[in-house]
Amino acid sequence: MGKNFLFTSESVTEGHPDKICDQVADAILDSILSKDPLARVACEVAVTTGLVMVMGEITTDCYVDIPSVTRETVKQIGYTRAKFGFDCDTCAVITSINEQSPDIAMGVNCAYEARQSMDNADEFDKIGAGDQGMMFGYAVNETSELMPMPISLAHKLARRLADVRKNDVLPFLRPDGKTQVTVQYEDSKPVRVDKIVVSAQHSSSVELLTLEEGIIEEVIKKIIPAHLMDKKTQIYVNPTGRFVVGGPHGDSGLTGRKIIVDTYGGYGRHGGGSFSGKDPTKVDRSASYAARYVAKNIVAAGLASKCELQLAYAIGVSRPVSVMIDTFGTGILPDEEIEKLVINNFDLRPGAIIRDLDLRRPIYRQIASYGHFGRDELDLPWEKVDKAEILKNQAGSL
Repeated sequence: MGKNFLFTSESVTEGHPDKICDQVADAILDSILSKDPLARVACEVAVTTGLVMVMGEITTDCYVDIPSVTRETVKQIGYTRAKFGFDCDTCAVITSINEQSPDIAMGVNCAYEARQSMDNADEFDKIGAGDQGMMFGYAVNETSELMPMPISLAHKLARRLADVRKNDVLPFLRPDGKTQVTVQYEDSKPVRVDKIVVSAQHSSSVELLTLEEGIIEEVIKKIIPAHLMDKKTQIYVNPTGRFVVGGPHGDSGLTGRKIIVDTYGGYGRHGGGSFSGKDPTKVDRSASYAARYVAKNIVAAGLASKCELQLAYAIGVSRPVSVMIDTFGTGILPDEEIEKLVINNFDLRPGAIIRDLDLRRPIYRQIASYGHFGRDELDLPWEKVDKAEILKNQAGSL
């Protein structure tokens, strides 16, 4: 018997100050990878009123005009006028960049397995994990993209806020905004949307009634399926009554402060490492993508209705130190048997992950807002279910 409960997830628009930072960091990463796929990048960004600071460790042979990339990203987000409190042309851009620590580089360039000359070592044992830590991947059959329904709906609302702003459907909107969706579960299955919160930055001239009606009609009703809402569904639009001062003018921002928004909205666990601004030798990023890839293929294969995978790594060591599967009692096989299928069919060493998911490409700016997972509109390799049939067939032979 499943549980009855309410679960809430939030998303933010691309104009949120933390998300500005994530997008700038990944735009810089993309610019470098387009010229130097083997570059080592660990880029952090902070924003406040009138200022963007780019800092971190970058080792590359190419040249990238970081201030220009930063300004272009801010422009594409929509901060193009000084009256928004922050704009691409007048903000200061400060950079403080060093090379990657040689101690870290040593472990990445020549992994423990290669240094020990292990008998079964191969070319993918030469790349060690860029840090220690644990990473989680999750999938559940609540939506077509195999994501939890609360974060899926929250992301779609946030993207719709940006779309109606950029296309002048609701021209009084500004780039900053947040969404939140509460879903009611019965017997552990989503049955209805209980509450919706939309907080959208707006011009000072718009009437609050006009704002509320516009967001309900052009955002909420366009995204939330009618069968999931009823007379008891509560909708809150700008519950403080006013949201004129926003973006970096209203709050400072920093990369990696929206890691739950980036992943599963709190429905699946998180190892704590952020993604943006990191090249794929950093397992915080690449192993999280691999874990999602594995979990999604398990659910797509029908081996479980939901699945969580934990991976853990030691810095400078290629092979994961642990692999754990949890299907929450929904698996058609014991979790230990599914774990064996994973180990036999997925190579979870960083070098192999980079190869299999083709991660040394400039693909990251597009996922730095509205989630790194469940993006069916993008051709992301970790969202493919190309191993589902293999897993299904092998499970049937056990």
